[in-house]
Amino acid sequence: MVKRAKAIVVDPKLCKGCHICISVCPHGVLKESEVVDNRGFFLPRVIDIEACKVCKLCEMECPDFAISVMEIDD
Repeated sequence: MVKRAKAIVVDPKLCKGCHICISVCPHGVLKESEVVDNRGFFLPRVIDIEACKVCKLCEMECPDFAISVMEIDD
Protein backbone atom coordinates (compact mmCIF):
# COMPACT_ATOMS: atom_id res chain seq x y z
CA MET A 1 0.00 0.00 0.00
CA VAL A 2 1.44 3.34 -1.07
CA LYS A 3 1.15 6.13 1.46
CA ARG A 4 -0.01 9.53 0.26
CA ALA A 5 -0.07 12.92 1.94
CA LYS A 6 -3.29 14.82 2.44
CA ALA A 7 -1.43 17.97 3.47
CA ILE A 8 1.91 19.30 4.62
CA VAL A 9 1.51 22.17 7.03
CA VAL A 10 4.26 24.62 7.95
CA ASP A 11 3.49 26.65 11.07
CA PRO A 12 4.63 30.20 10.22
CA LYS A 13 4.90 31.07 13.92
CA LEU A 14 7.41 28.27 14.58
CA CYS A 15 9.34 28.08 11.30
CA LYS A 16 12.54 30.13 11.11
CA GLY A 17 13.29 29.35 7.48
CA CYS A 18 16.31 27.09 8.04
CA HIS A 19 15.26 24.92 5.06
CA ILE A 20 16.40 21.67 6.62
CA CYS A 21 13.05 20.23 5.56
CA ILE A 22 13.77 21.16 1.95
CA SER A 23 17.23 19.63 1.98
CA VAL A 24 16.19 16.31 3.58
CA CYS A 25 13.17 15.66 1.33
CA PRO A 26 14.18 12.90 -1.11
CA HIS A 27 11.21 13.63 -3.38
CA GLY A 28 11.46 17.40 -3.97
CA VAL A 29 8.13 18.15 -2.34
CA LEU A 30 9.20 21.41 -0.71
CA LYS A 31 10.79 24.56 -2.06
CA GLU A 32 11.76 27.94 -0.62
CA SER A 33 8.99 30.49 -0.93
CA GLU A 34 9.64 33.59 -3.01
CA VAL A 35 7.74 35.68 -0.46
CA VAL A 36 9.34 36.95 2.74
CA ASP A 37 7.20 36.57 5.85
CA ASN A 38 6.71 39.34 8.42
CA ARG A 39 9.88 38.26 10.26
CA GLY A 40 12.04 38.33 7.14
CA PHE A 41 12.17 34.56 6.52
CA PHE A 42 11.64 32.67 3.28
CA LEU A 43 9.50 29.82 4.58
CA PRO A 44 9.23 26.47 2.81
CA ARG A 45 6.21 25.79 0.65
CA VAL A 46 4.75 22.65 -0.87
CA ILE A 47 5.30 22.47 -4.62
CA ASP A 48 4.32 18.85 -5.33
CA ILE A 49 2.08 17.16 -2.75
CA GLU A 50 1.59 14.20 -5.11
CA ALA A 51 5.33 13.41 -4.90
CA CYS A 52 5.19 13.06 -1.10
CA LYS A 53 5.60 9.44 0.06
CA VAL A 54 4.90 10.34 3.73
CA CYS A 55 8.42 9.44 4.86
CA LYS A 56 8.11 12.34 7.32
CA LEU A 57 11.82 13.16 7.16
CA CYS A 58 10.91 16.84 6.98
CA GLU A 59 8.83 16.49 10.14
CA MET A 60 11.49 14.48 12.01
CA GLU A 61 14.41 16.74 11.09
CA CYS A 62 12.72 20.09 11.79
CA PRO A 63 14.47 21.53 14.86
CA ASP A 64 11.45 23.69 15.69
CA PHE A 65 8.64 21.14 15.17
CA ALA A 66 7.18 23.56 12.62
CA ILE A 67 6.13 21.08 9.92
CA SER A 68 3.46 18.38 9.96
CA VAL A 69 2.67 15.77 7.34
CA MET A 70 -0.91 14.49 7.31
CA GLU A 71 -1.48 11.13 5.67
CA ILE A 72 -4.58 10.21 3.69
CA ASP A 73 -6.61 7.65 5.63
CA ASP A 74 -7.66 4.75 3.45
